[in-house]
Amino acid sequence: MNIEQFYPIFLQSEKVTIDNRKINKNDIFFAFSGENFNAATQAGKAIEDGALAVIVEQQDFEDTDRNIFYVRSTLEFLQELAVYHRRQLRIPVIGLTGSNGKTTTKEIIHAVLSQKFNVQYTSGNLNNHIGVPLTLLSVKPEHEMAVIEMGANHQKEIELLCSIAQPNFGYITNFGKAHLEGFGGFEGVIKGKSELYEYLESHAQTILVNENDAIQADKTKSYSPKITFGKESSDYQFGLFSGEHFVGLSYEGTKAISQLTGEYNFTNLCAAASLGLHFGIDFEKIRQAIEEYTPTNMRSQIVKKENQTLVLDTYNANPSSMVASLKNFITFEGSKTIIIGDMLELGDDSEKEHQNVLRLSRELNFDGIITVGKNFRSVNASETSFENTLQLIEYLKTNKIQSENILLKGSRGIALEKAIGFI
Repeated sequence: MNIEQFYPIFLQSEKVTIDNRKINKNDIFFAFSGENFNAATQAGKAIEDGALAVIVEQQDFEDTDRNIFYVRSTLEFLQELAVYHRRQLRIPVIGLTGSNGKTTTKEIIHAVLSQKFNVQYTSGNLNNHIGVPLTLLSVKPEHEMAVIEMGANHQKEIELLCSIAQPNFGYITNFGKAHLEGFGGFEGVIKGKSELYEYLESHAQTILVNENDAIQADKTKSYSPKITFGKESSDYQFGLFSGEHFVGLSYEGTKAISQLTGEYNFTNLCAAASLGLHFGIDFEKIRQAIEEYTPTNMRSQIVKKENQTLVLDTYNANPSSMVASLKNFITFEGSKTIIIGDMLELGDDSEKEHQNVLRLSRELNFDGIITVGKNFRSVNASETSFENTLQLIEYLKTNKIQSENILLKGSRGIALEKAIGFI
């Protein structure tokens, strides 16, 4: 089976899935196999459940009469099918990466562009070598635009994802201290993320640039075409303002207040607004999109609980985002307690970076400091330092936090959100 032969079958399908538990009529099931599970064994059942076709990489399971097709590699076939489909698309594709704020920015861009266009975009955090192809394959004839989030934790990963997504527009949210272990330090982060710039430049596509970001400005100073925001000389200029806990922007006298906390989200709003204006969307519509967007993904999310305000930011954490969150949280009125979890994938910099965050936390004089995770535990010997979230929960059962404001910030692997019910 080759791509040209299979593509007409794909065009008849409803969606492509790699989860045999979520197969609906006319889906295509890619039977990925891992160390402990051979998904090809579910090929026959997938057809019985209504799948239009199944792709397997074990020839013993092939049954072409039932549309069960053998390929050498399910992953490679998925990626090749996505590339083939991408080449048929005649719509703008926006590629997005960065150390912090990717998913939030993607969500806001989608909200803004949807005011005028039918936009397909990355679901959740399907932003890797499997997720990007799945997102592309979810683009249907009715879609007028696509927003593709691209994540990476090592060199050449963005290069690969660009070769699949083939973006016409691209934006790097920022360059921060994330995945230092895989990238080989901060300079490696800059090099790895800049692979998006390299793709766009080599294909004469458009870069969106925050000109207040020195690295972005330097990397793109001689590049054209580009869309710029941030400075008086930029294509678009926005004003920053805050209302209670929330951040907003203004444009030509009109204000838009979001439901996101933290000034670090200002540039995310600016990026979305800039793209909206570039694509001819009236700012009144952009304002509506910004104000109606409600974060529900454990990123900069405000949760009201009785007489307390919780800031839930537990999907990701690295030194850059942690410092931004702490500096934002200290501006809240009233008493404040922080619950901060380990920052993962920092390699040799881990101990130093956890020490730096703990030092900053103490300098900011929060009313309470609770740390969770082995990395923080190794640098924090206090009674409110726990190795995992289960220990934290046991502590919270008998120790009610009295502060009016509580920040929960940590890496996904620490799962601090499990403690919300005990606060």
